[in-house]
Amino acid sequence: MTLRLTIRRRIRFTCRALALAALGLFATSMVAIRWAPNAWAADDKPRAASQAEAGSVPAAPSRRSGPASSDYGIPQVAFINEQIRAGWAAHNLTPSKEATEGEWCRRVYLDVIGRIPSVGELDAYLKDRSPNKKLTLVNRLLSDEYQEEYTRNWTAIWTNILIGRNGGMEENTLTNRDGMQKYLRDSIARNKTYDKMVHELIGATGDTAPGAAHFNGATNFLAGKLEEEGAQATAKTAQIFLGLQIQCTQCHNHPFNDWKQNRYWELNAFFRQTRALRSFVPGTDDIRAVRLINEDFAGQGNPPNPEEAEIYYELRNGLVKVAYPVFVDGSEISKSGYLEDSIRRTKLADLVVQSEYMPKVMANRMWGHFLGYGFTKPVDDLGPHNAPSHPELLDYLGKEFAKNSFDVKTLIRWIVLSEPYSLSSRGVAGNKADDPLLGEKPQFTHFYLRQMRAEELYQSLLVATAAQKAVGSYEQREKEMREWMRQFVIAFGNDEGEETTTFNGTIPQALMMMNGDLIQKAVNCEPGSFLHTVAANDNLAAGAKINYLFLAALSRGPTSSELGVANKLFTARGNDTAAALQDIWWAVLNSNQFILNH
Repeated sequence: MTLRLTIRRRIRFTCRALALAALGLFATSMVAIRWAPNAWAADDKPRAASQAEAGSVPAAPSRRSGPASSDYGIPQVAFINEQIRAGWAAHNLTPSKEATEGEWCRRVYLDVIGRIPSVGELDAYLKDRSPNKKLTLVNRLLSDEYQEEYTRNWTAIWTNILIGRNGGMEENTLTNRDGMQKYLRDSIARNKTYDKMVHELIGATGDTAPGAAHFNGATNFLAGKLEEEGAQATAKTAQIFLGLQIQCTQCHNHPFNDWKQNRYWELNAFFRQTRALRSFVPGTDDIRAVRLINEDFAGQGNPPNPEEAEIYYELRNGLVKVAYPVFVDGSEISKSGYLEDSIRRTKLADLVVQSEYMPKVMANRMWGHFLGYGFTKPVDDLGPHNAPSHPELLDYLGKEFAKNSFDVKTLIRWIVLSEPYSLSSRGVAGNKADDPLLGEKPQFTHFYLRQMRAEELYQSLLVATAAQKAVGSYEQREKEMREWMRQFVIAFGNDEGEETTTFNGTIPQALMMMNGDLIQKAVNCEPGSFLHTVAANDNLAAGAKINYLFLAALSRGPTSSELGVANKLFTARGNDTAAALQDIWWAVLNSNQFILNH
């Protein structure tokens, strides 16, 4: 019985693999995110369903004739377009055509709320004939209508930035992942301004776990970063919120920029009043609770002198130097270690949110999220050694973000309505040189292909198969996603506290996609399933059903060649509609075009 089942599975897998190859789609194990004049199949014109086939299925998205030029009356969008076009002219580059309506719709859903659009959402956008339809959709995605999904997406993004993909899941960790996520969910749902969030994260005190007497989820940013005299707290605060990578200067002067060793230790001095208190399960070494507190710091002098609570560090030549809390711009605070004189971390939070660095690195981070690359690489390294591709635009966006009360949704709106965000990912001969993978600074002449984040893939699979309608509490759904995510995250980090992920197009990922439980559920054809509903719809002809599957996954209809191959699969299956649709659906979900944001 087991052997027969195995043989049937192998035959089914072989048929589906052949379907994947025959349809001209690229397997997930063969990801190549590079510039290409024709990134997709040779016959890349989506085929519109005929009137007879269409039924209630929307027609394939159309392509506009040229790049977008509207700024929607928003001066910040106009300035972005002006600066990006100036870069094209200066480098003698030609922009790609505008993306199809379906491509842009799919892209903005993925980037703003973390999933692809449903067929119904895509259809509504395609039917909108308003000249401001993009602005209308963006405003909807940023409104209360999508608040839960917007909050879920950005909570996941910021959780990974602040504590890492594996943060809070290590053995005996001081970080409570649920506490971090609760803080972020509450803050993002209320559209808390970015400066206030940063101040709270840097200055937080209280318990890390939800339900604790003094719960403050913001404490989870620093709770697990205070070992080794606060080395990670110092490095990550500077990197994430100031765009300054100073970790190398802990032991020596930075060889490539102006950062000196004293500046690291002067920033580190702000964290010396901070402690993470632990309580343990009686009779064990298991941590029961963690509380972040501030306490008087006597300094490292002998004898201690809390009124000038100094710290010491050693130069490479063995000379010992002293450091007091001094911000990166040279601003000094009281040298006293007494809390009644100065709570150093609160002072640091004040200085960070008042600095010119904070809004600039946030603008760079958000640009990188939506365009695939920031103005610098990495996005959180804005030191003088790492010149941005568009310095004037980066400065402008940082200042405008601050002027607009650090409202994140406003910054998002500017970026996604800009011309570079609207362009096709298909390169043209005139922008072949614009390839950041070759080390060139990005000029944003086309949309850079990138793979979905694992969280985006999970949510998109649910939407593509209508499984997001399943019942379950928020916590239950988060737990299921977290369990699925574990297979792609390596549970150890590098020297900078960052995890490695195998979600990068490797063979193990491909095998998990092809054979994993989520894909098997997605291609299930039992009564009540998504695929059974499509297959059993007598109002749709075979071509319309195929069209529907392509729209659900790729936000486009099949090309003529893809439809021809699909029809052959129907014939090979003896006109067994369900089996043929299973093969096609499996192939589409395992294609690069599904897992890529394009």
